[in-house]
Amino acid sequence: MDVIRDLAYPLPVTVIAEMLGVPAERREDFKRWSDAFVSGDGEATEEDQQAGMQAASDMVNYFTQIFEERRAQPRNDLVSALLQAEVDGERLSNEELIGFCVLLLVAGNETTTNLIGNLVLCLDETPGALERLRAHRELVPNALEEALRYYSPVKLQPRWAVTETTIGDQRIEAGQLLLVWVASANRDEAQFPNADQFKIERDPNRHLGFGRGIHFCLGAPLARLEAKIALNAMLDRLPGSWHVSDAPLSPIKSMSSFGVKQLPLTWEK
Repeated sequence: MDVIRDLAYPLPVTVIAEMLGVPAERREDFKRWSDAFVSGDGEATEEDQQAGMQAASDMVNYFTQIFEERRAQPRNDLVSALLQAEVDGERLSNEELIGFCVLLLVAGNETTTNLIGNLVLCLDETPGALERLRAHRELVPNALEEALRYYSPVKLQPRWAVTETTIGDQRIEAGQLLLVWVASANRDEAQFPNADQFKIERDPNRHLGFGRGIHFCLGAPLARLEAKIALNAMLDRLPGSWHVSDAPLSPIKSMSSFGVKQLPLTWEK
């Protein structure tokens, strides 16, 4: 099988599509849009930027149509709930609604895809880890947390300083752009002994894979649930040892995200 093509990609995009109330058969479009958004960062070519702009236009047009349909015929889905949400007599504007849906669609599938794929990579690269999980299935949640730390699906997050401040001996001016390297923080030896080792029994594991504080990932419980179900299903259905292809793996084209495009896997009893 190809872990990305056959499981890590279709599972989260199908789940988020069902939650939003949009057809899962449009998942090829969702994937294309998400890829274009993720690639539109510091490493983006002019072609990537154009693809990102086209993806944004396609998504706006698509969700605008969905909003019109749900206003006429509400359903038991997240889009309908957002349309009906009201605070102090005010409802969300079309721009705010589109922002919600785009965020949920992109963040709800790309990062979880990478989490599942990266977890399989961790198990493949760590001798004895898969056998340890088979013998102690209660460690599956620990393995997920360690994969979030060791191969963080989100490598960095941009932030803008609201006020002038100092962190350590570094002065930061108001309005200055900061690139918060999550992947680096998650390998900090001061916080994680033997940080460059994947250890499924690591405890405590205060990684920053889902962020921290008011910016903590809204979808963290869903991502953890999907990855837990996916890994347990693989352990149930794919017996014996697993082998990731020795062929070079292609990383996804993104400065902010970490994962691979394909992940060929074989297994034997």
